[in-house]
Amino acid sequence: MPHLVVLYSPNVEPATDMGALCRQLSDTMLAQRDDAGKQVFPTGGTRVLAFAAAHYAVADHQGDYAFIYLNLRMAKGRPAALQQRIGEALIAAVREQLAPVFGSRPIGVTLQIDEGHEVFDAKHSNLHPLFGPPV
Repeated sequence: MPHLVVLYSPNVEPATDMGALCRQLSDTMLAQRDDAGKQVFPTGGTRVLAFAAAHYAVADHQGDYAFIYLNLRMAKGRPAALQQRIGEALIAAVREQLAPVFGSRPIGVTLQIDEGHEVFDAKHSNLHPLFGPPV
């Protein structure tokens, strides 16, 4: 954790580089610091995944409308002000990366952050040791 899942209509692919967007979002997540200056998200646990929707309908279906939906799922316990800063940093990164798209087509972007009460949370990873102790 954290995992940022990006779901999008495939009609945005010709106008943007989804791989670059994923990398920028990951870099943005890894750059987040709490009030004590500590890295918020563990490097080895940070994931950004993007999927084109196989089927979709946007608005009234009368135009070639597009969407990008981003959902950040993170473990509970972070202060609301920090969650707000994280959201603002992520939406700023999206706006920067997608500026050319907004200039060329109608598109809706939604970013949501979920902090959940897990009823089951299992992890199995050998990534964390590559980056030092978990933050």
